[in-house]
Amino acid sequence: MKAQPDADKTLSLILSRLEDMKAEETVTIDLRGKSAYSDYMIVTTGRANRHVGAIAENVTKSLKETGIKNVHVEGLPNCDWVLIDSGDVIVHVFRPEVREFYNLERLYTQGPGAAKAI
Repeated sequence: MKAQPDADKTLSLILSRLEDMKAEETVTIDLRGKSAYSDYMIVTTGRANRHVGAIAENVTKSLKETGIKNVHVEGLPNCDWVLIDSGDVIVHVFRPEVREFYNLERLYTQGPGAAKAI
């Protein structure tokens, strides 16, 4: 199953913003054919709460500026773990300890039928 071109464009935009914002240990998980809700999931880390918040705000602003409507964001008040749902691509921005605790990548990249990290 091929992702929509829009999903690939959105993925590229988000990865570019994450790089600009110096996000760390960014992992992209390919969910095509594995999930009904999204084509890609990105898991990344900010060094501290302020960094997590700045990354999330920058990504959200860029998505809205490119015309992606209905971007849903959760977790900005605390900035331990911010979720950005653009539809085709879901982004999780964590503080290091929180990322280690939840270990989302493991859930999606191990076991039968697991999504493959790209």
